[in-house]
Amino acid sequence: MARILLVDDERDVVTLIKFMLEKDGHMVVAAYDGAEALAKAGVEPRDETAVIPDLVILDVMMPVMDGYAVRARLQEDERTKTVPVIVLTAKGGAMDQFASTGSATAHLEKPFDPKMLREMVANLLEKR
Repeated sequence: MARILLVDDERDVVTLIKFMLEKDGHMVVAAYDGAEALAKAGVEPRDETAVIPDLVILDVMMPVMDGYAVRARLQEDERTKTVPVIVLTAKGGAMDQFASTGSATAHLEKPFDPKMLREMVANLLEKR
């Protein structure tokens, strides 16, 4: 179905979401920090042969590079600037910052309802 880039430093969260979305037929590529996410998206270092994700699920508070920096880099790259991003974070205020800049397509606060996340993913992919 779709290629989803899942970025979160909490391995349990990644395991849960990956299992859930792969069960729905998606290919999920996991990254555990922002720099790894940009590499897997082919943004940094630049990789013209990289498969661009159809959707990104992005945590905010991560080591190496936070979600704000990752989203900014994704928006700067022609190939990834229109990829929908679901911000998934435990910090409610973090979502306000994404909302004020218009850089997140959707957001969920941890702990999240898995059914709601699955519906959000399906809706965003359908619009694409």
